[in-house]
Amino acid sequence: MLEGLEKMLAKGVDNPLLRFGLGKGYLDQGDTATAAMHLRRCVEQDPKYSAAWKLLGKALEAQGDLGAARDAWTEGLAAARAHGDKQAEKEMTVFLKRLEKRGSSPA
Repeated sequence: MLEGLEKMLAKGVDNPLLRFGLGKGYLDQGDTATAAMHLRRCVEQDPKYSAAWKLLGKALEAQGDLGAARDAWTEGLAAARAHGDKQAEKEMTVFLKRLEKRGSSPA
């Protein structure tokens, strides 16, 4: 799957759905840095893409960048609420609460 998506990107196709697919694929493989790169590009192209914000936060958390993960989930919550994406809203709320419990809440 990733090979086909990478080929599309190499041919000049670049859109939020493609970037989301690449980000999810790399995240599923454990390549969090590449996943985060594609997911960042996805939300730059479509800031309302709440599922991409959710995965971006997961990729950043996996890299140990808890502040950036918090920022991604906070942005994602706003996007989810604005578009009525209740499932993404619930998940990101849980992720943010877990970060707070880890003692990484903002100063």
